[in-house]
Order: sequence, then structure tokens, then C-alpha cells
Amino acid sequence: MPDTRTAQQPSKAQRRVLAPLALAQFICSFAGSNMNVMINDISRDLDTTVQGVQIAITIFLLVMAALMIPGGKLTDRYGRKRCLLAGLVIYGIGALLSAAAPGLGVLILGNSILEGIGTALLIPPVYILTTLFFTDMTSRARAFGVIMALGGIGAAAGPLIGGLITSALSWRAAFVFQALVIAVIIVLIRHMEDPLPPDPTRPFDTTGAALSAVGLILIVMGILAADDNVWLMIALLGLGALVLLWFFRSVRAKEKAGKEPLLSTSLFRNRTSNLGLVTQNVQWLLLMGTSFTVAAYLQVVRGYDAIQTGVIFTAATLGLLASSLAAERLAERRPQRTLITTGFVVTIAGIVVLIAMVGGSPGAWAFAPGLLLIGLGLGVMLTPSVNVVQSSFPEERQGEISGLSRSVSNLGSSLGTAVAGTILVSGLTTGAYAAAMITLAVVGLAGLVAAVLLPRSPAPGTSSGDTIRGPG
Repeated sequence: MPDTRTAQQPSKAQRRVLAPLALAQFICSFAGSNMNVMINDISRDLDTTVQGVQIAITIFLLVMAALMIPGGKLTDRYGRKRCLLAGLVIYGIGALLSAAAPGLGVLILGNSILEGIGTALLIPPVYILTTLFFTDMTSRARAFGVIMALGGIGAAAGPLIGGLITSALSWRAAFVFQALVIAVIIVLIRHMEDPLPPDPTRPFDTTGAALSAVGLILIVMGILAADDNVWLMIALLGLGALVLLWFFRSVRAKEKAGKEPLLSTSLFRNRTSNLGLVTQNVQWLLLMGTSFTVAAYLQVVRGYDAIQTGVIFTAATLGLLASSLAAERLAERRPQRTLITTGFVVTIAGIVVLIAMVGGSPGAWAFAPGLLLIGLGLGVMLTPSVNVVQSSFPEERQGEISGLSRSVSNLGSSLGTAVAGTILVSGLTTGAYAAAMITLAVVGLAGLVAAVLLPRSPAPGTSSGDTIRGPG
């Protein structure tokens, strides 16, 4: 049955909830990209290499992806606010530990492990609470627009903000900044009420959580090993695939036995949601892959410092901000599929422009047009992709789909950094830069195909309030 409820303006209570949720997405996205401009500073200070910093960044993104599904599932058992608060506290501890890190190992523990675990616990509640607090389609689209805008800006502006902090103070101060933002969020959510009570009797599939995490970790480790040992890469990728196959067999066995698995196979029977998940994965792969590739090239090949690198990324930030702010108006006028498809076309065009102009000009200005297009394209499609997936399922399944959705997105982020970074680090030349960007463009085409295959008017979810509708 179509959604006949009229759009409502968000209440004061909804606005108070939205601010900390959006800020939480901002700081997590910021953490995934701000280290890109600190590559030289961190490697000098901690006596490591560019590849060492790349591994730290990738592990952070990978821990998020590997634990996001279990994190989403835990919200049903322990409550959304409790998981959000636990994630914030763990993240804050990790940020402070990173700020004081004497070496790469402690940085990986604080940033990659603790911040990654914290993010996996806090991000699913952000999307579940948004779905529960904003019940009509227009207000929900508006809320997701704000959250995804701040998330995209956090990722795109991470290099600029990180560059400013690093140049003015040090790279360690960037982690103190993260801890301060976390403290602000904790204060803002102190009076937040959980719309649904937790169910302490809800089972948790520990075996499934372990298998899914190990499988995803092995896959990304295999990609990271590509520039060192091809046979090791093949072995890790094959082993990862086998573990994930074991995970899905375990899921089916639990379902047949009448038990609740970590992830229901029925989530993958929704064609619209499946295609939306593909677009989410590719979007974040493009965003993080481009960010790492360009930042590493600027610092290592061209010798730019953190602030110069960050300023160059301003073009992407402005593009993403402009299109994100227009997301609500665009959603009212255009179908979700049109916005996602257009976003991929513009983003791929931006990558092509980056390759062409940077290769033909030594000036920093040559990066601006391509990064601006990439920012515009990503800003147009981030929100509708999330809305397509989240709104394909009823409220009682938001824990599962939110965890899966965020896991897929963060897996895209880690794959983007791993794939592009592996190609770039292997050569660290203009040719390697072009090869990495071409690879990202090819992956972008796969995302474009998934966007084109999305139905013009997606099938309704199982509850009327979750139906996605677009004009035309």
C-alpha cells in the first residue's frame, strides 16, 4: 500500500536527535580520510613508511566493515542508545591513544582497532535511530540527507581539516580534535530516548560474527599483499572466499534449524536493496580510493605538505557540500535511480578529468576541476543510495539491514584504499597514479551499471511507511 501520509516538518525533539547523529557520522568519515594528508608527517615521526600508514588506514576501514554487521545486530539485544554510547566511549579512548602513539603499533591499536570497533558499534544506531525517529518519507529523506552530507563532507574535508591541524599544531592534534567531538556528541545524546526497548533475550550469532569478520579481513589482506607476493594474494583471497562461503552455509543451517543467524538470507532477496548496496559500496570505494591516491601522489611524488594537500581537496569538499545541500530538493523532483545514475556519470567524468589534466600540467590547479566533479557526483548519490536500502525493509529489520548497509559501505572504503593504495605505493610515480585512477574509473562503471538496473519505482517494503517513492 502506498505511503499516503503527508510530509511533516521535523519537531524540536527530532532536530535535537539529528544533530548528534549527523555529527557522529561526520567524525567517523573524517577519521577515514584525514590521515591521508599526514602520510609524510606520521611516517617521519613514527619512523615508518608510506605503506605502513596505508596499512593503518586500511585496517581502520576494514575493522569497521568486518564488525558493522555484528554491531548492527547487537543494537536489538542491548539497545540502540547503549550501543551508540559504548561506541563513542571506545572511539574516544582510541583517539586519545593514537594522539600519544610512540610508534606505528600503538597507532594501529588506537586508530585502526579501537576507533574501528567504536565506529562499528556507533554507526548502525545512527541509521536505525534515524529510521525510527523520522517516520514519513520526506522527513526521513531530509534526515538521511543531513547525515550523509556531513558524512561525505567529513570524508572530503578530512584532508583539509587534517592538513590545517597538522600544519598549525601536529598530526597528533587531529586525534585530540576527534576526541573532543566525541565528547560533544556524548553530551548531546544524554537525554535521548530509545524508541524501541532492547530485547536481552535476543540471541547473538557469535560463530557467524567471527566467520564474517575473518572472511572480510582475509579478502582485504589479499588485496594489500598484491604488490609483495602474488601467490600470497591468491592464497588470502581464496581462503577469504572459503571462510565467507562457510559463513553463508552456517547462516542457512541456522535458518533451517529455526535459529536466528547473524544475517538473514532474506535480506538478499530484495533486488532493489541488493543493487542499492552495490552502489553504496562503489561510492565509498571511489571516495576513499580517490582521496588516498591523490593525497599520496601530492605528498610523495610532488612533495606537497599537509596544508597544501588539504587545500587542493577543497574543490571536492565544495562540490560535495553543494550537491548534498540540494539533496532534499533533488529528491522531491527526481527519482532515486536518476539521482544515483547521474551521480556516477559525473563522478566518473571527474576521474577522467583528473587523469587528463594532472598528466598534462604540473600546476596544483589542474586537480580542481576533476575533484569538484567527483564531489558533486558523490554528493548527489550518497543519500538516495542509503534511502533505497534502509527503506526497503520494515522497522523490525532495521538492525540487520543497517549493519549490512554500513558494512558494505565501509568495505568499499577499505577496498578503495587497499586497491588504489596498492597500485600507487608499488610505483609512486605519475604512471602509477594514472593506473590507480583508471582502476577506480572502471569500478565506477560497475556502480553505474547497478544504478541503471535499479527499478524506476522501487517495489514497496513490507510496511507502508518504508516505501520509497520518486516523482515520475
